[in-house]
Amino acid sequence: MKSTNWLVWAGSSMLLWGVWGAFAGAPAERGFPETLIYVVWALTMIPPALYVLARNGWRLQRDRRSLWLGAAAGILGAGGQMVLFHAVKVGPTYLVFPIVSLSPVITIALSYFLLKERVGKLGMAGIVLAACALPLFDFSSDGGGAGIGWWFVLALGILVAWGLQSYFIRLANETMDAESIFFYMMLWGLAFIPVALAMTDFSKPINYGLTGPWLAAVTQVLNAAGALMLVYAFRYGKAIVVSPMVNAGAPLLTAIISLLAAGTMPSNTKLAGIVLALVAALLLALPDSSAPDAAADAP
Repeated sequence: MKSTNWLVWAGSSMLLWGVWGAFAGAPAERGFPETLIYVVWALTMIPPALYVLARNGWRLQRDRRSLWLGAAAGILGAGGQMVLFHAVKVGPTYLVFPIVSLSPVITIALSYFLLKERVGKLGMAGIVLAACALPLFDFSSDGGGAGIGWWFVLALGILVAWGLQSYFIRLANETMDAESIFFYMMLWGLAFIPVALAMTDFSKPINYGLTGPWLAAVTQVLNAAGALMLVYAFRYGKAIVVSPMVNAGAPLLTAIISLLAAGTMPSNTKLAGIVLALVAALLLALPDSSAPDAAADAP
C-alpha cells in the first residue's frame, strides 16, 4: 500500500465495483437469498482487513475518537445495506436504486461546508455531471406507477446513511490509519450478520451449491476489495471529488460489461448516463489549474 495517488485508489475501486456490479445479482438469480449474500460479503471483508492490518504492524487505533469514527463508518454502511434489503421488498427497485445512487450529494455537501474542500471549474463540472448520471443507470420506465410510501422513506434513509458513511471515512482519515478504518468497517459488518440471518426465510429452498454461496464469495471479494480501495482513495484525495467519481464510474463499468455480455444496446436513458459518466470521470481526473489550494489533498 505504497501509492499516495488518490486517482490510483479511486480507479481501482471503480474497476472492482464495476466488475462486481455486473455479476453481483447472479447468486440471487440462482436461488441464494440476498440476506445470505450479505453474510458472505461480511465474511469476505475479513481477509483484506487482516492483510492490511498485518502490513501496518497490527497497529489498531483504539482511542475514543477512532472507535467512534470507525463505528460510524461501519454502522452506516452495514445498516444501510440491511435497510436496502427491506426497501426493495416493499418498493419498486427501479425507483429505489436511483434515489440511493444520489448519496454522493450528501458527501459533497458535508465535505464542502464542514471539511472546507474546494475544487476548480473542471472538478465542479464533473461533480454536477456525475450527480446527473447516477440515477440514469438504474432508471426504468417499465413497471407502472408507484406511489410514494414507506419504501420512499427507506430509500431516503439509505441515501443519507451512505452519504454520511463516505463523509465519516474521509473525516476519519484525518486522524486514523486507513487500515484501522477498514478493520472497524469489517467488524461492524460482521455485527449485522445476526440481523441478516433473522431476515432470511429459511422455509424456502436455498441454493447452497457452487452457484450459491461460492459464487457469492467470488463476487463479494471484489466488493470488499473495492471498499478497501475507497478508504485509501479518501485518505489521499478529496471526498468532494472521490465520491462522485467512484459512484458514477463503477455503474458505468457495470453497464459496459453487462451490455457486452448481453450483446444488446442500452436504452436512451442509460446511454445518456454512460455518456455523462464518461465526461464526468474525465473532468474529475484531469488536473485543474483553477482548483484552490485552500484544501489539501491529503490529511
